[in-house]
Amino acid sequence: MHDPLAQFPGYVLRRASSATLAELNRRLAPLHLRHTDVAFLLLVEASPGITQSAAGRSLEIQRANMVPFVARLQARGLLERRPVDGRSQALQLTPRGRKLVAKVRKVVESFEASLLARVPAKLRPMVLPVLMALWKTPA
Repeated sequence: MHDPLAQFPGYVLRRASSATLAELNRRLAPLHLRHTDVAFLLLVEASPGITQSAAGRSLEIQRANMVPFVARLQARGLLERRPVDGRSQALQLTPRGRKLVAKVRKVVESFEASLLARVPAKLRPMVLPVLMALWKTPA
């Protein structure tokens, strides 16, 4: 069946995003993680000591969702928090978290390779720049 919306780049981008995130989540399921968990863990790994609020802003996680989100990862023994000042909490991975992130990287790298393999070879170098242009261009 012909999809009359397939002519709209925004629609196609949303559909592509939904399909790829669903696939990534399936691949992460054996680790009991979702893509948002992985993004958060990779951010903390890259920025040890990042505050909970800065991490939330960076990943656009609503403030009300941050406390239970971080508490869930902390309860799994993946993160630890330490007070920075009266209200801020610095985050870092625990040894268990670092071990899991090493496994996560393999899953993500495999997923990313399979994703790019779907794109014709001559277009692959353009994929990330085009997506970054759409994401980073001010509205």
